[in-house]
Amino acid sequence: MMDERAFTQSVTRSRDKLFRIAYAILHNEQDCADALQEALLRAWANVGKLREERYFDTWLVRILINECKRLCAARRRHPVAPADAGPPPEDPELGDALKALDEKYRLPIVLHYLEGYSLEEIAWLLRIPAGTVKSRMYAGRRALKAMLEEG
Repeated sequence: MMDERAFTQSVTRSRDKLFRIAYAILHNEQDCADALQEALLRAWANVGKLREERYFDTWLVRILINECKRLCAARRRHPVAPADAGPPPEDPELGDALKALDEKYRLPIVLHYLEGYSLEEIAWLLRIPAGTVKSRMYAGRRALKAMLEEG
């Protein structure tokens, strides 16, 4: 079983990636921080259920995605005033285009191109078939291209 030190080291190595994934879903720094904190609490509480430490990263990302979706659902039930715009992307035009994409297209693209996950890992993380991941990435890339060519 993973001890506290190993857990902390693994989380520290993944911190920036986890934030980017949360931001791809939530678009708000404070919501990202909240989702990340809750995901880490849930992960620590359930770390004993993790069968193999080598899968810690994808296991934690799955917990984070679930927490982000829970937060989105809560936000729909109880809307709040818009908050900050988040961190400035390296390419503002691409950042705006990514934000405009529907989450079902944006999330696989972020997980693959920005975070380096394979199609199979993304399928597992999102709990959808690999073929669906491919088609969503294809549709998302086409939509991004169209938006970037317009602007």
